[in-house]
Amino acid sequence: MFKILIIDDDPIVRTALKRTLQNQGYETAIASDGEEGIILANSLRPALIICDWMMSKIDGLEVCRRIKADPELATTFFILLTAKGAAPGEEKDRVQGLDAGADEFVSKPIEMNELKARVRAGLRLHQLHQALQSQKQALEQLNQNLQTQKQILEAELAEAADYVRSLLPPPLLGTVTTEALFIPSAQLGGDCFDYYWLDEDNLAIYLLDVSGHGVGSALLSVSVLNLLRSQSLPNTNFCQPSEVLKALNQAFQMSYHSDKYFTIWYGVYHRPQRQLVYANAGHPPAVLVSGKDPTDINVRKLSSLDMPIGFLPDVHFEDAIIEISANSTLYIFSDGAYEIHQPNGQLWGLNALIDLLINCSNIDPSPLKQVLAQIMTVNAQENLDDDLSLLKVNFA
Repeated sequence: MFKILIIDDDPIVRTALKRTLQNQGYETAIASDGEEGIILANSLRPALIICDWMMSKIDGLEVCRRIKADPELATTFFILLTAKGAAPGEEKDRVQGLDAGADEFVSKPIEMNELKARVRAGLRLHQLHQALQSQKQALEQLNQNLQTQKQILEAELAEAADYVRSLLPPPLLGTVTTEALFIPSAQLGGDCFDYYWLDEDNLAIYLLDVSGHGVGSALLSVSVLNLLRSQSLPNTNFCQPSEVLKALNQAFQMSYHSDKYFTIWYGVYHRPQRQLVYANAGHPPAVLVSGKDPTDINVRKLSSLDMPIGFLPDVHFEDAIIEISANSTLYIFSDGAYEIHQPNGQLWGLNALIDLLINCSNIDPSPLKQVLAQIMTVNAQENLDDDLSLLKVNFA
């Protein structure tokens, strides 16, 4: 039930107003002066106040100002009672009353039907203000909850990225050395890579990229990494890249893995014969840079037309073989390393990345941090749109 507060120093007016409003079903309270009215308003929090303009001690304008200054009472509908022929007839007095915060005026002597109508209208407006305030608070709470959830999600994504990073291999040393970059985007992706000696002569090297973003993509990439690292694919010769891709394709059909697929470049380097056997399932081509003389650098793209892992159950993957000359460098990367939007809106692209890798290969030594610095210069925003993985393999 709505509460209405009557503030008037005339006992006859107070009694008449109280009886009339109670007969209308409203809960009413009365105050005999402005000070008492302010005290009651603070304790009762009425929906509507009817207050006489002309009162001793504190007049109706001052009562109105104090009431409206209180955030808890700001939406309380305030009706000023005025002597007929005075304030209602003078525009400057009405302006003064409105500036003080009054919402409506009723002239004395009071016409009760008019008062009832203005009370009903005032209560409707108060109810609307309350509803809007409730909606505002609900939206603020929702926004706060969303911000909290966003912070939690960002923390979880960062934790997942750290976990993926912890699984990546340390650099190789010896006749074959490696260097790697793994830069997660704002949204965790599905990049992963590994390299390890299958035996004393054969080195497996691969990099994969799962479709989509988020924890699901990352989990799938980690699953593949663990499967390959443990060499748990049945009836598979891990020195034969085409067999590895075929076994992965049978194990990771996208229809059984939330419609996620992945691309992978997988190669095996045979150290005694200095041969690299590789197969590519829809992945960007690896780039082999040979020669140390800037005037005589040979660049080859190691790619294929085979489909990504998980698209179709029966895919035949092809092996390719290449001789690795001394002082050669192999670069393997995900598409996040070159599908970068520049400030001019254009895509940076694969050829631009290859040119950068060639230029950096002319620097001795040529750490990947120089490549990363150039890529981030090209990037038009603070974070990358996709995970960036870049693997560099040096053959002595």
